[in-house]
Amino acid sequence: MPVAKRFQPFGVTIFTEITNLAQQHDAINLGQGFPNWDGPDFIKQAAARSLEGGRDQYPASPGIRELREAIARRYGPLLGRDLDPDTEITVTTGCTEALAATFLGLIDPGDEVVLIEPFYDAYPVDAALAGAVTRAVTLRPPDFRLDPEMLAAAVTDQTKAILVNTPHNPTGRVFDADELATIARLCRQHDVIAICDEVYEWMTYDTELPRLARLPGMGERTITLSSLGKTYSLTGWKVGWAIAPPGLTGGIRAAHQFLTFTTPTPVQYGAVAALEAPAHYYTELRSSYQERRDLLVDGLERVGLRPFRPDGTYFVMADHTAFGFEDDRSFCRHLIEKCGVAAIPPSVFYSDPVDGASLVRFSFSRDAATLQEAVERLSRL
Repeated sequence: MPVAKRFQPFGVTIFTEITNLAQQHDAINLGQGFPNWDGPDFIKQAAARSLEGGRDQYPASPGIRELREAIARRYGPLLGRDLDPDTEITVTTGCTEALAATFLGLIDPGDEVVLIEPFYDAYPVDAALAGAVTRAVTLRPPDFRLDPEMLAAAVTDQTKAILVNTPHNPTGRVFDADELATIARLCRQHDVIAICDEVYEWMTYDTELPRLARLPGMGERTITLSSLGKTYSLTGWKVGWAIAPPGLTGGIRAAHQFLTFTTPTPVQYGAVAALEAPAHYYTELRSSYQERRDLLVDGLERVGLRPFRPDGTYFVMADHTAFGFEDDRSFCRHLIEKCGVAAIPPSVFYSDPVDGASLVRFSFSRDAATLQEAVERLSRL
């Protein structure tokens, strides 16, 4: 059967492609972003306990009340307002579903959506599913800073939303107060909603994360998305959430009820325990990832790459042009086949692949021993 036309431009995800190639060559996989260690026991134990006691049937579509209340308690102070768990919080099957529900529930065919590239590969697919027209604003090395003039030029009277991913995957950029103020000004001026993907919110190293929803006039037009997987090393659980004012929440839930309807009950109870983690959990999380970041960045420099030290996430972008390869795909294939290390060619994250052809993305969501072994293998370059 032929693939539907709206999916034909996207093919198989680059993560599947690289992971399969890495397995064929027994390569260390620094491509896909998932930890190679287990998540915290206290979260898994909470999920296990929920299996005892008649919780086998459908939970409420927006999420169990205990989790929505935990999200409200956790994020109210962060976003600068009291949150109503009944009208402003929706639990989804990962942030991936939260994104799809947001696009399908709030974006009409022909609406324009501004994407900041390089972008997470689900964004243009979600736009295609909604029938939206995308307009791209490109972040460029070495600082990957948002250009206010380019952003202003991309926003028109047909713009419905600006998608803001911060900390930014794949560049590791944490947008600062000036960049967010520019986004907020344009949203207010053109009556645009902001979709904020903040799944790496607790992985910032040399800065704090400013929240767009806190800026004047933005609380009523911002959707804040996050998830359990990255922060708590539980990427396979697929628990996410969307925080938005009631009017926007209505659109998200209208789509959510026909996508997954709900998220499995046990992992929701585990998420309650996760959101009640003590403050030192986040301090230790940042510290451990910063050590891994520095280990990998320093190693990439030693082998002759030009890495750009990230402010956040667990990804680092590097310039590979010193090695003379035609593009990022040929370089990544060489890394896998000749060095035994897998990385992601980021040209797939740009509307024009040429903009990413000189770059390569590595993940440092691996233990120190694995990262050290990867650097040793990369010395074959």
